[in-house]
Amino acid sequence: MKIGIDVSQVVFGGGVGVYTRELVKALFKVDQENEYILFFSSLRRQFPGLQVGALAHSRVKIKKFKIPPTGLDFLWNKLHIAPIEWFIGEIDVFHSSDWTQPPTKKAKLVTTIHDLSFLRWPETVHPKVLTVQKRRLDWVKKEVDIIIAVSRATKKEIIELLGIEEERIRVVYEGVPRDVEKFKLKFKLKEVESLREKLKSRYKIDRPYLFAYGSRAPRKNIKRLIGAFREIREIRDKYQLVIVGDYQPEEKLPNNVVLTGFLPREEMLALFAGATALVYPSLYEGFGLPILEAFALGVPVITSNCSSMAEVASKAAILVDPNSTESIARGIKTVLNSELIREKLIEAGKQRARQFSWERAAKETLKIYQFLISNF
Repeated sequence: MKIGIDVSQVVFGGGVGVYTRELVKALFKVDQENEYILFFSSLRRQFPGLQVGALAHSRVKIKKFKIPPTGLDFLWNKLHIAPIEWFIGEIDVFHSSDWTQPPTKKAKLVTTIHDLSFLRWPETVHPKVLTVQKRRLDWVKKEVDIIIAVSRATKKEIIELLGIEEERIRVVYEGVPRDVEKFKLKFKLKEVESLREKLKSRYKIDRPYLFAYGSRAPRKNIKRLIGAFREIREIRDKYQLVIVGDYQPEEKLPNNVVLTGFLPREEMLALFAGATALVYPSLYEGFGLPILEAFALGVPVITSNCSSMAEVASKAAILVDPNSTESIARGIKTVLNSELIREKLIEAGKQRARQFSWERAAKETLKIYQFLISNF
């Protein structure tokens, strides 16, 4: 079987880039039989490589092009011409990205939908991005044979918002990022401790702290998190709330809230691993990868009781109502006021993290490819 995969987004950060990189690497590891043709296109960026020996293997070929994303959007999403086989040759299955949906001559089509937040909150998305995504999804609905959803919550969204029949959707969970697994092996070493101390000095972190992923996106719910932290004065005097990311406050922050802005991945993980807890009260996520990261790093988790967060966290986290500052505050106090609860959450989180691996995701994805060849 010849399998084509669009890997153009490995050059970008964020969940989609991580997904593409980790899934492809895991496929090479678990599949020793099939042939892979990787499609990569970018006007200025170079293919970064996937750091696996399989890339040198004859079963894996990379087809590189210098067509910008805007060009592929016009060619495939708008005009919907030039089948993918013209670029990478004959294939049996093609796994498209979440940016473009090319036509095929004969190949069966698979795509992954990570979330549909841009349809839930269109006003928070750049109009151009929204237009591209809607164009792509029109072709997904018409032509894609199997759609992979990264959670049951995302599957439900696909059915409700896109009207796609359930039998065309498969749920395949993501895994713990490999850089977190590697970091976990060394985060107690002196070099990591030294890096963390430098960061704490740089950002004036002088006491135990809660960790949060910050974002301007309203669905990330950072404003309500800060409001909850403001309410618990007895906690605020003893702990700091460290928010990493591009969040920009609209009002004066309470004492002991620290905004770091974006950090390089190694620095972010160093701070993350030293946190007393992760607070992740998002209103909506397609999957919620930071929850798995926290589980793997041994950091207790406080997260939302809705969307995919409750699904991923299960019983290994304290679940709160993200629409209630009182509920978020109560969840924070529950974790911080009991060392026994923290220890139980850490152990439960480690066990939960073991249930999510990229090798498992790759095996389940490979079964989807094989199903398409055998049944269509």
